[in-house]
Amino acid sequence: MKLHMNLDEHSYDIILERGCLKQLRNYTDVNHKILIISDDNVPREYIDTVAAQCPECFIHIVKHGEQAKSLHIFEKICDDLLKHHFSRKDKIIALGGGVVGDLSGYVAASYMRGIDFIQIPTTTLSQIDSSIGGKVAINFNGVKNIIGSFYQPKLVLIDPNTLKTLPRRHYINGLVEALKAGLIYDASLFEMFENKDIDRDIDEIIAKALAVKKAVVEQDEKEQGLRKILNFGHTIGHAIEADNHLHDLYHGECVALGMPYFMSDKQLRERTQAICKKMGLPSEVSAHHANWLSVMRNDKKADHDKIDTVWVHEAGQAVIKQMSIAEIAELLEDTL
Repeated sequence: MKLHMNLDEHSYDIILERGCLKQLRNYTDVNHKILIISDDNVPREYIDTVAAQCPECFIHIVKHGEQAKSLHIFEKICDDLLKHHFSRKDKIIALGGGVVGDLSGYVAASYMRGIDFIQIPTTTLSQIDSSIGGKVAINFNGVKNIIGSFYQPKLVLIDPNTLKTLPRRHYINGLVEALKAGLIYDASLFEMFENKDIDRDIDEIIAKALAVKKAVVEQDEKEQGLRKILNFGHTIGHAIEADNHLHDLYHGECVALGMPYFMSDKQLRERTQAICKKMGLPSEVSAHHANWLSVMRNDKKADHDKIDTVWVHEAGQAVIKQMSIAEIAELLEDTL
């Protein structure tokens, strides 16, 4: 299956096909210097499969986890590029999950003011969501993705076969972004989580989630309006992540915890919580509201003491509502 992200000069193909990891040469020119950026959780088999297709290949492995998205690691990778004399004609391949994609994309956007990069996501989270759309970033002073850019890849290659080596918790964590996509834009995708087998139907779930994000990004590449709906659950989710110091809870788990706060319909909230329970996601977290509010003040969506929040009143439809920090504080006290 091929989707095409229509963004004028920044357009690119998204290939969703089992076995495509072994077919990189069929989709892009590999006759350049290529730096593969991956992490120590990605099976060496995947790295070697990609590297074997690239005549002049270098590999940079980072330690897994959000800590890799740092200025220090960014500097080390740039040093590698300089050491091996990479030019604007060369490429970076991000092979791994969302952290690797964000980090690699930010390096690609910055080095020589921009070189090509390819996303090869190997986790549900990155295949469903973070590998497309062009948001690239690193963390700084405990604030997630606060230094970054919009920089589109030249190609996204999604091989669902890579999910077979993913730990179950990671697999479920990523599926939260597909559940979110259904809630904000496609009720039929939301209903798949209620009525179908998420393992048997994973290819269809990925395809539907990609179609949602593609439709939204094509209308609003730089998040000036509609694209903000993709942040559903993230306002509080990112605050929970930061309060847990970017570990203990995974990104998708935090988003799942953050979504119910912004559902006005009790029945929909209960349906969503039932799905999360069936998936084995955490249902509660210690409520450190003061800490959460402090994080929100540094949120990229914040405008002084106002934040654009995303609300879902019925499955498949989302609205954006600007709220003050005080209003969110009241919401936290009153909800759930």
